[in-house]
Amino acid sequence: MKKNILIMLLAAIVLASCGEYNKLLKSTDYEYKYEAAKTYFAKGQYNRAATLLNELIAILKGTDKAEESLYMLGMCYYNQQDYQTAAQTFVQYYNVYPRGTFTELARFHTGKALFLDTPEPRLDQSGTYAAIQQLQTFLEYYPQSSKKEEAQDMIFKLQDKLVLKEFYSARLYYNLGNYMGNNYLACVITAQNALKDYPYTNLREDLSILILRAKYEMAYYSVEEKRIDRYRETVDEYYAFKNEFPNSKYLKEADKLFKESEKMLKSVNEQEGISE
Repeated sequence: MKKNILIMLLAAIVLASCGEYNKLLKSTDYEYKYEAAKTYFAKGQYNRAATLLNELIAILKGTDKAEESLYMLGMCYYNQQDYQTAAQTFVQYYNVYPRGTFTELARFHTGKALFLDTPEPRLDQSGTYAAIQQLQTFLEYYPQSSKKEEAQDMIFKLQDKLVLKEFYSARLYYNLGNYMGNNYLACVITAQNALKDYPYTNLREDLSILILRAKYEMAYYSVEEKRIDRYRETVDEYYAFKNEFPNSKYLKEADKLFKESEKMLKSVNEQEGISE
């Protein structure tokens, strides 16, 4: 019995709330709507707040309340995890109010919203590039911001995502081998470009061993006139790898590739009558 009474009371509260909200939607008292939107926002009722704010932005245009309404609208979308719409709203804010009260936060949340919306590394990364651009722009505008470290951390994470995609691509090329072309060369180029673009990546060792493997395979499957030069390139790559990663987890594999390359060079040289 007590449980039924409690349910009825809750239902009555909800219905009353809905009735008040519907009455509010029809109201032309925009000051009241503005305060109500702020109340809904503070309570975390972002959908209701957003509905009111979308109307108020145009009606209150030219006032401080319009500015705050636009920023709150962006935060409504952000808190509802509609990150693309949130980013678009924040961009609209700082374009309309380049020196506004919330411009710094709007620029920051543009980048953060795009950061939170980025796909996993195997997918298209155009959104990741967009997020990096927004965060870098934020740091250019506000180099002393209290959000500086958070923005930098997000950039590093986004760059890790980009280099991971390049690593996946290079590894895929390696695994494809000679299927429909020289995919080993594509592996080398992709991995080298990743190392050039992101020299401090945590995947540097993994990319480097891929280059060594691919160069060895290119030499192994090479036509005769290119074989000796490619084995020499493999040996050079081995020395560069060992110099940079003397305690590498791949050192045993690298040593094996080196020995095989040296063996093949020696064999070729003996066949051609070339002394070391």
